[in-house]
Amino acid sequence: MSKMEINRRSLLKRSAGVMALAMGGGTPFLSSRAAFAQAADLAGQQLRTIGLSVTVQERILEEFKKASGVGTTSGTAATFPDAQTKILSGSKDYDCWEIIAERLPSIVMTNNVEPLPAAEIKNWGNIRDVFTKASDKWDRKSQIVGQIWADDSQTTLNMVPAVYNYDSIGYNPDVVSAEEANSWACIFDPKWKGKSGLNTDPLIAFGQAIMAMNTLGLSDVKNPGNPTQAEIDQAAAFLISKKKEGQFRALWGDFGELVNLMASGEMVVSDAWQPAVMAVKAQGKPAKYAVPKEGYRGWAIGPSMIAGTPNKAAVLAYADYWLSGEPGITVSEQGYYSPSTNIKNVMAPEKYAFWYEGKPWVGAEERGIKEGDLRDGGSLEERAANVAYWHQWPDEYDYLIQKWDEFLNA
Repeated sequence: MSKMEINRRSLLKRSAGVMALAMGGGTPFLSSRAAFAQAADLAGQQLRTIGLSVTVQERILEEFKKASGVGTTSGTAATFPDAQTKILSGSKDYDCWEIIAERLPSIVMTNNVEPLPAAEIKNWGNIRDVFTKASDKWDRKSQIVGQIWADDSQTTLNMVPAVYNYDSIGYNPDVVSAEEANSWACIFDPKWKGKSGLNTDPLIAFGQAIMAMNTLGLSDVKNPGNPTQAEIDQAAAFLISKKKEGQFRALWGDFGELVNLMASGEMVVSDAWQPAVMAVKAQGKPAKYAVPKEGYRGWAIGPSMIAGTPNKAAVLAYADYWLSGEPGITVSEQGYYSPSTNIKNVMAPEKYAFWYEGKPWVGAEERGIKEGDLRDGGSLEERAANVAYWHQWPDEYDYLIQKWDEFLNA
């Protein structure tokens, strides 16, 4: 029996009621084209989405409603593990999960996703190459292009990317030097005991611990995103020892929580989302984003259509809207990237130059960014060339979750 089949069975077992949703109540799903054709009147549809507050933003949902004519929109902010539990438990409250690509197998294996045809997404033609062409640096499933497609011929998508980024370490430059911060090992450095932060998502935390251990000479793991059982054991022991030593001020999962902990000075170093670092800086507090010598963590988030939704056309329109350019302005000016090159056509040239091309900020100070400032890490091209690994669903998912529970209970 394959690891994927074991994962599928365990997910189903852990998620009460999931089979009822996966079966669609006994009603065969319409083909995508037929469904969209029958649901052309968006005014009669609603868009109920769940995901991180990174993308599930009231402003974006309201703008989508105006642009598309969809009847109503609603969004629920939830961490990835929490959203996954809701979907797999059979909740019919959502049409769309704005999922991180690494968690796609959780809904693909359990038949909780209905693929979207790329041909039906009018803005797909301007998608960036990273989502359509594989790099020879990793095997296909270990990079984003091998995760989002439902078929090898790349005609249908399990997820339409809406935002992506390359994550690093946020730090207080008044306390931690750039040299110290520019390594994943900094999060676990005893020097910052009690003032370090770690993400609550185990698929993120384990990878970071492994990169730090590699740097410290404690391990030699080739793919931090897909460790073996033995490698997971090593990382779990490392994490547990650090927790018992009092290394972590907090295990954070919410954007606002991260911002508050960094702005207050309670945390001086943490794995972080770049927009959170920008938000701290906007408060006039010292904050920078490291350039890790090991490389960044690459990821992408976007809408997946929940199988059985009566609002298929609304989900398709929402996915297409994310690639239209306009919503990309909002997330780009927070520190993320748009997967669509359309962003260049709608964003102010001087702002595009700063956020995407690594050029100095021009104009009045804005959210802590002053004339002549540079984006931490440089241009999109520079950052994309320094990726340690892409987030992915590990072969040993069940074992990793078991060890994460041990860490939380330690």
